[in-house]
Amino acid sequence: MRNNTTLTKSHSRACLAGLMVICSASAGADSWTEASGLLGAAGIDPNASKFMTDHNLKVGGWLNTSIGANMNSNSDGFNGPVTFNDRTGELQMNQLYLYLQKAINVNGDSFDIGGRVDVMYGTDAAFTQAYGSFGLDPGDAVTSSDRGNWDLNLSGHGERFYGLALPQAYAEFNLPFGNGIAVKAGHFYTPIGYEVVTAPDNFFITKPYTMQYGEPFTHTGILATYAYNPNWTVMGGAVTGSNSGGWDGNWDRDLGNWAWLGGVTWTSDDAGTSLAITSTAGDRSENSNDTWAIYSIVGKHNFTDKLHYIIQHDHGFANNIWTASAAPNGTATQDAEWYGINQYLIYDVNDKVSAGVRAEWFRDHNGIRVYGPGRCYAAAGNEGANFACGGNYLASNFQEASGYYAVTAGMSYKPAKWLNLRPNVRYDFTDNAKAFDNGTRHNQFLVTADVVITF
Repeated sequence: MRNNTTLTKSHSRACLAGLMVICSASAGADSWTEASGLLGAAGIDPNASKFMTDHNLKVGGWLNTSIGANMNSNSDGFNGPVTFNDRTGELQMNQLYLYLQKAINVNGDSFDIGGRVDVMYGTDAAFTQAYGSFGLDPGDAVTSSDRGNWDLNLSGHGERFYGLALPQAYAEFNLPFGNGIAVKAGHFYTPIGYEVVTAPDNFFITKPYTMQYGEPFTHTGILATYAYNPNWTVMGGAVTGSNSGGWDGNWDRDLGNWAWLGGVTWTSDDAGTSLAITSTAGDRSENSNDTWAIYSIVGKHNFTDKLHYIIQHDHGFANNIWTASAAPNGTATQDAEWYGINQYLIYDVNDKVSAGVRAEWFRDHNGIRVYGPGRCYAAAGNEGANFACGGNYLASNFQEASGYYAVTAGMSYKPAKWLNLRPNVRYDFTDNAKAFDNGTRHNQFLVTADVVITF
């Protein structure tokens, strides 16, 4: 196991070094800096071929790798419950990401069919697999790990931190009614919340508690989207495949339990202000009609062409969840909720440099959402053993009510459109749980940097 991990790290270092040599040698040419992808900059963009253009196909991807330092004592190598960039003093190849897409033409005149498949390899894979939740149904033992079999075991568990994920695989249709209805059917990313899995689409490296512990990552089901006019867009559908109300659902469990997924977005005439409300709600599983639900509100406003503000509020609910001392027969239960507010302020210095700050408060009101390290929960897999952390994953659950606070400052530097360098500093603290340094501290300070190279 150690040799495999060392080999993977060596490959990621060599890959990054080679790409950075290309970048530095070519940065002076406008054709290199203005191309949207590295392959296009090199004049070998496969999307420019006749076959791809004739069939409206696009292949793309990126490499995201990072390194960070925990400035506080860190006995287990993890950054507490902070995820994705969750290791200190180690180079992580977070995402080697590829996708193939046939986009649809959304219109009211003709039917169209397309779809998309995404594949990710790296240390982020464990957080984006359709692992659902377990140990939540009446009669289940708290160590039950029947999580389904979509992408949990694609790469095996020979490496402690690296894995393979299929976060999206869906067909897409345009139904020619009104302005056109876009329908996804399959496995796809959630529309809930502000920050996303895909590395090029976030400003900051590290992820907020809200995203990791308060929201779903993916769904399995059907989702329809309709743009009524330039100001109003609505979406609605149904999701299935998990025992957490359709969060991170698989194809082979709880398929009889369907939950609502949808929302509405308003955008101003000048597109400088928007408000999105999304939610998912339903029974927890086929064996339980207890509620599992969340809503998310995301507001965006451009104070100027350069200064951007985002605010997000999430609130989640789950009924009759086991407490830390609950017996496997389910005699001890409680309702649970989690909620928080994130705020972002981003300033574009010029077309290459932006600076930003994020402030977060997340409340795990009943101590059932935040795990530390988060990888210890995600890596439990279907075998019951924890291949990333060892032992029983429940030992990493703080199992106590606590507020989690984080302030992150960072910048984005794009010397070329396909190259993004993002240094971050982040300070975390809690008001109750000792969430850091292997469960011994209430706070920590992180310094992290990453690079995103788009193909």
